[in-house]
Amino acid sequence: MYNQVSFYTVDENCENQRIDNFLTKELKGVPKSHIYKIIRQGEVRVNKKRIDNTYKLQVNDIIRIPPINIAQKPEHQSIKTDKKIKILYEDDYILAVYKPNGMAVHGGSGVSFGIIEYFRSQEKYKDCFLELVHRLDKETSGVLLLAKKRSALTNLHEQIRDGKCLKKYYAIVIGHWQNHKQNLTFPLKKVILATGERKVFVDEQGQLSHTIIYLEKHVEIGNIHCSLLEAELKTGRTHQIRVHLAHAGFPILGDEKYGNFTLNKQLPNKEYRMYLHAHLFAFRHPNTGDIVEIKAEIDWGG
Repeated sequence: MYNQVSFYTVDENCENQRIDNFLTKELKGVPKSHIYKIIRQGEVRVNKKRIDNTYKLQVNDIIRIPPINIAQKPEHQSIKTDKKIKILYEDDYILAVYKPNGMAVHGGSGVSFGIIEYFRSQEKYKDCFLELVHRLDKETSGVLLLAKKRSALTNLHEQIRDGKCLKKYYAIVIGHWQNHKQNLTFPLKKVILATGERKVFVDEQGQLSHTIIYLEKHVEIGNIHCSLLEAELKTGRTHQIRVHLAHAGFPILGDEKYGNFTLNKQLPNKEYRMYLHAHLFAFRHPNTGDIVEIKAEIDWGG
């Protein structure tokens, strides 16, 4: 799985997780005894420092994972998928791809592989540094950015943290949205349910969250009266668009976590999906400083 040194930047989904538990999930097939050994010997580092197995991860921690070969797995075996993955832009620093609906960005939690594992398995990228710059929900389609150099990853993370990137989504919601432009600023709090599922709620004690919503047009999907909206993220909380729209009374069509489950069931099988699509990601190129704008055309079927 890891035939070279790999780096992973911690996001809020892994915050406060113990390093040994994180590695157990990340290094599938590696015995726990070996995981504890590489931690103990200092081969695993966090922010260039040695840690012990009880260390709890913090957002933006950079984890160094040493080369690990799993004997029972072929050294180079390209992952195949019937999902429609397209390269939207590529140079020596950046790889921007179209992530299809229904495909995770990385493996774990019952998912054998995601976008990052798919590209790492391809012959073209087998010796290339490749890390996710950001994440999209499994059910969301659209622009996904990967970094091909550590310097690019660090630079782009800084731009995201400083609010210098532009991210826009299209969403089809149930109901007739009225306002041409509306700011949603409900504070959001993430909790872990007894089942282990992560879920986000509007809570006055939650984090500041800001989404700008623009009305595009009213549409009908499977005889359900809906509205096509454009959502611009001003902050990047987990499930932000989904929870903001649901709390406003306009759940995203096909959303199985925060949506209208009765109306979702009325969708024909061929039209069933979550209608959320990341259609634009704009940023400054980490090497040249030029503005780069990546777009992904809507394909509600994929």
